[in-house]
Amino acid sequence: MKVMLAPMEGVVDHLMRDMLTRVGGFDQCVTEFVRVVDQKLPKKTFFRLCPELHNGGKTPSGVPVRVQLLGQHPQWLAENAQTAIELGSPGVDLNFGCPAKTVNKSKGGAVLLKETQTLYDIVKAVRDAVPAEIPVSAKIRLGFEDKSLAIENAIAITEAGASELVVHARTKTEGYKPPAYWDWIAKIKQHTDIPLVANGEIWNAEDAKRCQSQSECTNLMIGRGALAMPNLALSIKEGVAPMPWSELAALLIQYSGYEIFGDKGKYYPNRIKQWCGYLKRQYPEAEVLFNDIRRLTKSQDIVDVLARQADI
Repeated sequence: MKVMLAPMEGVVDHLMRDMLTRVGGFDQCVTEFVRVVDQKLPKKTFFRLCPELHNGGKTPSGVPVRVQLLGQHPQWLAENAQTAIELGSPGVDLNFGCPAKTVNKSKGGAVLLKETQTLYDIVKAVRDAVPAEIPVSAKIRLGFEDKSLAIENAIAITEAGASELVVHARTKTEGYKPPAYWDWIAKIKQHTDIPLVANGEIWNAEDAKRCQSQSECTNLMIGRGALAMPNLALSIKEGVAPMPWSELAALLIQYSGYEIFGDKGKYYPNRIKQWCGYLKRQYPEAEVLFNDIRRLTKSQDIVDVLARQADI
């Protein structure tokens, strides 16, 4: 079984990837998307979103990180894919699943699920542009407004030469509302021979088992679930119990060090409050923590509250 950490714009950056891969259980990460419009981007853009390129394309704990590209023009995506590989990315991922309105308006992300031929052209161009041994993966939803093109889109991506396909088992319109339609991944699997990865609504080990059963997929990608339970990947793979709150509070303090002394320190108060929003799903204590820090604006004040929570 392979468990992958999902890309989440503005949430799962290199700091979060480092934190969660240190906790363990992840086999691969994917970056936030690199937005490609009509040019070959400078190297600094790739290093900004994927600092792991300075470390052989891996997190400090050794987990490979694949650069993700988002755009609509096959040739520009192909040229930027070449840059990503030249800089050390162990593969290229293509984003056909982002539901953000601003992205979709400019013909990126999930809106391309309406255009099967464009999906094919993009994957084919990128596949042809990078060495044959380099994986080219894609991430899709089941469709934009409905699921009528789900199988057709998957076939096109397969025929264009993709190495792997991650399927978020909802349409763009369905957003992140439960349920996820894992059974649709099994339907897609009947029409493609490339490895499939199931994604969507996996919050605990029991969800993972049900997802694997219904999707007929062994490999999983988790995103929000990993933020709600940082050791979810280990729980899925090894059956370990959810991380106790005191240990999690200590992890939050460790994350505080990353954020405050990293390049995003000024955003720290908002970031930690955002993380509490996910944690509340699994930990009642996160609700208390959020209430204690929601009016705080200074990083050290927040860390002091966390230290009391961790009983340090």
